[in-house]
Amino acid sequence: MISSKAIIRLTSLVSIIAWATMVFTELSLVFSNKNGLDSGIGNEIPQVALSVFILSLFVFFKYRIEKAESVNFVDLLWKVFVTGLLTTIVSLIFRLFLTLLGNTKLSENVLFLEFIYLINLGLIASFLISTFIVWKRLILYQKSKFLLTVWQIFEYALLISLLSAVLPIPGIVEMERYYAAFLILLGVFLSANMKWVAYLNFKQKWKSILLILLAMFYLGYFAFTVFSLSEDLSKISPQFLNFGGNIFLVSLMSFIFIYSLFSLLVILFNLPTSSVFEQKLEEVVNFQRLSQSIQTEQSEERVYEILLESATSTVFADATWIEIFNSNGPSKFYTHKISESEIQNIKSHINSHKVSGILEPNSDRSRNLNKYLSTLRSSRFRSILAFPIYVKNEQVGTLALLKDVSDGFNKEMSKIIDTFTNQAGISIENFRLLSEALENERYKEELKIAKRVQSSLLPKVLDHGIDYDLIAFSEAADEVGGDYYDTFRINKNKIALIISDVSGKGTSAAFHMSQMKGIFHSFAQLDLPPKEFLVRANTALSRCLDKASFITTSYFVINSESQRVEFTRAGHCPTLYYDSEAKKASYFQNKGLGLGIIRNDEFANYIQTNCFDYKKNDIIVLYTDGITEAKNDKGEEFGYERLKEFIEQVSDMDILSIQEDLISALYEFTGSRAIDDDYTTLIIKFT
Repeated sequence: MISSKAIIRLTSLVSIIAWATMVFTELSLVFSNKNGLDSGIGNEIPQVALSVFILSLFVFFKYRIEKAESVNFVDLLWKVFVTGLLTTIVSLIFRLFLTLLGNTKLSENVLFLEFIYLINLGLIASFLISTFIVWKRLILYQKSKFLLTVWQIFEYALLISLLSAVLPIPGIVEMERYYAAFLILLGVFLSANMKWVAYLNFKQKWKSILLILLAMFYLGYFAFTVFSLSEDLSKISPQFLNFGGNIFLVSLMSFIFIYSLFSLLVILFNLPTSSVFEQKLEEVVNFQRLSQSIQTEQSEERVYEILLESATSTVFADATWIEIFNSNGPSKFYTHKISESEIQNIKSHINSHKVSGILEPNSDRSRNLNKYLSTLRSSRFRSILAFPIYVKNEQVGTLALLKDVSDGFNKEMSKIIDTFTNQAGISIENFRLLSEALENERYKEELKIAKRVQSSLLPKVLDHGIDYDLIAFSEAADEVGGDYYDTFRINKNKIALIISDVSGKGTSAAFHMSQMKGIFHSFAQLDLPPKEFLVRANTALSRCLDKASFITTSYFVINSESQRVEFTRAGHCPTLYYDSEAKKASYFQNKGLGLGIIRNDEFANYIQTNCFDYKKNDIIVLYTDGITEAKNDKGEEFGYERLKEFIEQVSDMDILSIQEDLISALYEFTGSRAIDDDYTTLIIKFT
């Protein structure tokens, strides 16, 4: 089998020979025509040589660009820029030489002008085809069967237009304009595929804009140069290789310009949202740092430092402090761009204005103190946001963030910092529990406290829709577990639901569960499609999960307005759905791999989105594998079939009765209330 390097060398040689043949035959024909001689060369030979030159270029760049392993979009655009730069420089050198000749006889010599024209024709063909291959890779980044079919039609249509210049294909010559219009319309349709833009960060988008603008500049320069030279030659000599008469090159130039323009507009329109997505991702990463601090850090001080750094970067605070109270002495401060004297000045000012419920040890409220700081003339700050830090239901400190502008904090900032302080308190509490457990034999007793802390991460109240009810149940096999469920109201008509199961048991599973909660609350508010939610969640979790851990998840979005449910599954137990009309229950079998199993861009290929319309009295049962894998004294599992039959039997009951009967049936089947794995269910019944 011929290697890629051998093909590249062979095609480069063929392209050089074809271009030389084209130049020689074209100049011979021009010379013979001018002097009334018979060159013995057919008029179609230059056109054939041009077609061979274009085909060899296509194969050359196909193996140089399309077969490359890199999928970095900016690198691909850089290849377009470099090719355009090199070809433009060569063209400018010849154009400068032609300008320097002025009105000399050589500058008016038809053979010399024809030679300059043919050089530019070869250069623009090289630039167009290399850019075409890059555009192909971008368009087919997330290809479907339909998109691939349309692209193949486009390529074959271009090939036919190329062959029509040398072969008598019926109908093409007579309908050149219509055929060119058909190619351009296909190019416009394909140009709508811009999925790669969503994967660029803010900095990459600016680079892409610059590179695309330069590519469009090269395109405009070559179009002006070739068409102007072609016009000059048509006045003094018959033109055998007219660029404007070549359907292939004109269609290719139009397609490249259209896709460049579309890409530029899409990136510009997406530019304002890039910083928002990056900020949300940073929030998730900061939350993960706090969640992981119990496993990676050696002291409480480091947890406070991480909280300080995370909170400051997330809300872009100009200064931050954490005050940790000490019953036996003065408080300890962790600061960022503020001195302790300034802190005392601000605290004194707040106390003098008798503002209660902010920095006191027994307060559980947080406020934006704009109107109070505005009267503090000696301070450079005009906004403050303060949150208590709790460990074991006792406030151990306060986190305060400041900005030098009024109304510097909004509701979203307040929510995420509240989450950070809660997680920091949990991390510190767990750190203390583990430290005490290592020092004495009270490990199990202390973990009961951690269980209560973890249970607080599960919602006490679930969001309900106007036409359905939800109910959930969860019980851990150990003191703490790795099962997680939650809801998030996206808007008045849409609610997101999630159920997850972390691999393993115990505290490590519980910590990963808290990470999943942070990811859910950060991404659910963006109203992402279910598949995009899992792809982003996998990217975030891949940065923090150890290589032996993963999380199975089912993510649902219920739309009460359209009465439709969209969902995806990442390796989780198949969802049980009861159809009230058919009076039958069945399992959805959509594919999906657990989060953290594949930690690259290939993960999206293993996730699919499903949807269905619900009706009154339909039931959805979400659960973890502890339900179906519960065993009796004979070693038999409760199983999927028994669960399906149970739901069919109790489908007429209300949702609370369904849950109570299901849990009772499980305990009756196992014959014991001691469970081997976590039990978690989330049941939805439409009304």
